[in-house]
Amino acid sequence: MNVLDRFRLDGQRLMVTGGSRGLGRAIALAGAEAGADVVLTARDPEALARTAAEVRERGRLVWTFVADVGDPTVCENLCRRVLAEVSPIDILVNNVGGRVVDVAIEDGDLATWRRYFDLNLTHCFLCTKAIGGAMLARGYGRVINIASISGLIANKGIGGRHYESAKAAVIHFTRATAADWAARGVTVNAICPGLFMTEPNQKWAKNNPAVIETFLGAIPMGRAGNPEEIGPLAVYLASPASSYVTGAAFVIDGGYTLW
Repeated sequence: MNVLDRFRLDGQRLMVTGGSRGLGRAIALAGAEAGADVVLTARDPEALARTAAEVRERGRLVWTFVADVGDPTVCENLCRRVLAEVSPIDILVNNVGGRVVDVAIEDGDLATWRRYFDLNLTHCFLCTKAIGGAMLARGYGRVINIASISGLIANKGIGGRHYESAKAAVIHFTRATAADWAARGVTVNAICPGLFMTEPNQKWAKNNPAVIETFLGAIPMGRAGNPEEIGPLAVYLASPASSYVTGAAFVIDGGYTLW
């Protein structure tokens, strides 16, 4: 096997939560190009159908599940369906997350805090427990959690600190699970993106231009990332090339956290 062959995902099945748009879509398409068949979950059936068509254009099989994994009950039911209908899953990417509410800590409420912890953190636990747990029985698998540099720093000029708190927890959940599963054939790693101009961030740029301009001004590379730039890193972590990597949190932010 030459070095490039070690990045192939032929014969494997990749599951991406929030796989219809943005970073999830980019990861799904990169995985398909590397040879994986793909399971996509998202809330929007039309966006799912579009991304599924793109996977098929790459010659891979695809399954779609409409579900809001930010609802713990829905998430658990989804995992049971996937295991019943599509298993085995070899690679799990817990990608769903976001910061929709821009509110100061002193003005926040418990219901919002819990809702966004479920969105950003609880779904990682539930999917890892169910889909990753099934990997343990086979002695092989890859779990990739999409965290954020916001789990390492506090973003300037923006509220909704549930996001930083949850993403920091995702990073440490990654490390703890990796330690537990390292000897059992399943690696668990995290990716910590900086500013990528996905649809939610395009909305932030429109509604809160000063926040995005401040962020861009602090990136040594001088630009935001393109979603396609995260795909190769995800393929690496999903592939045999990363066989000795677990518990890591890979920062991909154009140098933002260097300052």
